[in-house]
Amino acid sequence: MAAFAQSAPCWVDVQLPDLEAGKRFYGELFGWTFRAGDGPFADALSDGRLVAALAAKQDGRMPTAWGVYFATDDIVATVARIRESGGQVITDPVRAGRSGVLAQAADPGGAVFGLWQAGERKGFQKQNEPGSFCWTEVYTRQKDAVDAFYEEVFGFRSADLDESGTGDPGTAESGVDYRMWSPAGTEPGPDTAVGGRSVITDAFPAVMPSYFLSYFAVADCDASVRTAVRLGGRVSAPPFDIPYGRMAVLQDDQSAVFAVLQPPLS
Repeated sequence: MAAFAQSAPCWVDVQLPDLEAGKRFYGELFGWTFRAGDGPFADALSDGRLVAALAAKQDGRMPTAWGVYFATDDIVATVARIRESGGQVITDPVRAGRSGVLAQAADPGGAVFGLWQAGERKGFQKQNEPGSFCWTEVYTRQKDAVDAFYEEVFGFRSADLDESGTGDPGTAESGVDYRMWSPAGTEPGPDTAVGGRSVITDAFPAVMPSYFLSYFAVADCDASVRTAVRLGGRVSAPPFDIPYGRMAVLQDDQSAVFAVLQPPLS
């Protein structure tokens, strides 16, 4: 399994009240199979390749949510930059056996994300294919502080929507306030982007917190939405077309939010 580029999204997991119910939901929705981990979690596989993990919540106060992890070659240095750049470290680096080292943090707007320094486990074995992770973006009300934070912490090079001249992977409208992130050393733009930043507008309730939304590629967006609803999930944003395909935002049967994206036909 190849190593991930510095600061690239390399893993996702979801914290759920009922692990077995989660396996039933995502197993049917994405065709995932599962293998038990060393603790109260299960690795999810698509075509026999690692794509995500499902974990049983150990504390009922924890949110039921999908989390994304960014690759780092030096997790201690990245944690230090998070503190220096106005973020909050939630969990200091902790070793996960021989798999690697992880930490959790929040940006200045409060959106939570993870860090992963790989050991034997690098991260995704499959991505950008049906049944696997394909994109992530942060939603925030504090865009100026958050933009500076991710550029300082991860070295992202940014391209705003109007600069890139493209549509936005997370909205049906053009002209929105959206920024794409590309890894350091690349030319910023949609061809190199690994994630993005959107803005929570006044159209949403003031109590809505900042958050990351992760996307999974699917072969048929509309069919995936129908399957999710049949399995007890809910639709937060019904299917709509964007320049990068057709997408929808869903909640699973335990209220964890995620998006599905059907790439355009080539």
